[in-house]
Order: sequence, then C-alpha cells, then structure tokens
Amino acid sequence: MNPSDVDKELERLRTRVLGHPSVVDAEIREGKLRIYLEDGSYVDVWISRKLRGRYAVHWERRHVDGTIYRWDNTPHNAHRRVSTFPHHFHDGSDENVRPSEFTSLEELVDRVMVFVEEKIRGLRRNY
Repeated sequence: MNPSDVDKELERLRTRVLGHPSVVDAEIREGKLRIYLEDGSYVDVWISRKLRGRYAVHWERRHVDGTIYRWDNTPHNAHRRVSTFPHHFHDGSDENVRPSEFTSLEELVDRVMVFVEEKIRGLRRNY
C-alpha cells in the first residue's frame, strides 16, 4: 500500500469509528489513526507504509487499569506457535498472546470497537 492509500484508509476508518458510543474523537497523527475514548484511554490503528498488509491495532489502557490489548500481524519469532501466526492478539499484556482470526483490517477495527465498548461497559458496572 503506498502512503496516499494508507492515508485514505486511515481517514475511511476514522469516519467509520466516529459514531461509536465510547468514541470522543479520532484523528490521524504521526501516521496512524488515534481514537480517543470516553474513559481516557485510546486506540491506535497503524498500517505499514512499507510492508504490504502489515498492521497493528493497539488499545492503550496502562494509565487506566494497567492493561493493553493489541492485534497485529508482525511475525515475532516468540509467537510462531500461535495457531493464526503471524496474526495474534495481546490480551491484557504483551506477554499474554492468543490467536487472532482477523485478516481484514476493516473487520478487525469493527470488532475491536465492539470489544472496547463491552470492556468499558463492564468496567462501568464494577464501579
């Protein structure tokens, strides 16, 4: 994907997530889409400008509750045993790696936003 295609895809994804209930704002900055959430956390969507098909979607929550969630397809040697390699999911921490069935970035972003909403609602119920 060339740089202008990446920018178009990020803008398309930005428009897509803006209507999500937990999204406060979304902007393209530093070559990635940053999605600001109502609980003070954020999701970054990154698409490689050099390696076709390489992506990462990272939900940063360390400052909220000490967790991170990341879906990516970087072929880390440490994750070769994951059944969906190179696609994998960091569930709560960098060390807790599980399979990820997503191969389409659009489907992944849609499912991540549902995951975000479920987690935020669950966290709200605990307070």
